[in-house]
Amino acid sequence: MIGEPAQSADDSVEQTATPRRARRLSWLTEFVVLVAVAVVIALVVKTYVVQPFLIPTGSMEDTLLVNDKVLVNKLVGHISQIHRGDILVFDGAGNWDPPVAAISDPLDRIYRNFLSLFGDDSGQTDYIKRVIGLPGDHVACCTAQGLVTVNGVPLHESSYLYPGSQPSAIKFSVVVPPGRIWVMGDNRGDSSDSRLHDCGISGAACVPWDRDGTIPESSVIGRAILVIWPISRIRVLSVPSTFSQAGLSSGHSAASTRARAPGRSAAELDAALSAGQLRAAPADPALPLAAGAIVAVPVALLERRIRVRLHRLRGQSTRGSG
Repeated sequence: MIGEPAQSADDSVEQTATPRRARRLSWLTEFVVLVAVAVVIALVVKTYVVQPFLIPTGSMEDTLLVNDKVLVNKLVGHISQIHRGDILVFDGAGNWDPPVAAISDPLDRIYRNFLSLFGDDSGQTDYIKRVIGLPGDHVACCTAQGLVTVNGVPLHESSYLYPGSQPSAIKFSVVVPPGRIWVMGDNRGDSSDSRLHDCGISGAACVPWDRDGTIPESSVIGRAILVIWPISRIRVLSVPSTFSQAGLSSGHSAASTRARAPGRSAAELDAALSAGQLRAAPADPALPLAAGAIVAVPVALLERRIRVRLHRLRGQSTRGSG
């Protein structure tokens, strides 16, 4: 058209390239937002809601086998939410393991949680065992039939004990102190549990920083609720009917009184201790990251929709003022 300046080829190329760069930048922004939201949600899920753990050894067989992965409900932690027969994951630092310095720096804690999302479980001191006694319970072994008793009620444990495993080869009689829990592995002959950490039991390999084999409520990480891997073993980890027997809840009131009986030799206990420690290693981050991705996708799409809408509104405003 006469009177209009001619448009050079370079100007045409530049105008074509600009929308292309803008689209690339838009998709890059959306990808960064998606990843960031997914990671944040995964951290929240792992820290406060649920976390998968890997079973590396056999002291909970046959309930949990080596390389099973279990899902742990981390919303369960207070004694009022814990029941006899529950399978708990707890931190052994300061009771069964040496104390570790608390992480006071929030940024350091976030950094370590971030690393753990990608399989870094260095320094972890987590264990998994079954709850046998709650605060005030009198837990003892053994009856004339070789059974463990809780508040005088014999526990018939054949449904979950390792085949051929006796309830306990160690004799003990303990009243669980307030705020603490007595735990044992299902493979009793290959489990370093409360029996082998209680200095009041003859020959126990107790430690100087905590001379009580029970674990404190504050150490509980959560309750194992589901075997999630391998696929052939997926199942809910429910409380056995053993723990619904009448009379179990009539706890012993004198929690400071303990009666004990001699157990095995120190050499036997040391051998069991070295063989039967069961740590529950944090498993791969697939579940928390999957949860994060599921929520992050609609969040990222919403962010894109809002950004496109704002861009259109700015374009309309620019045209209106021209």
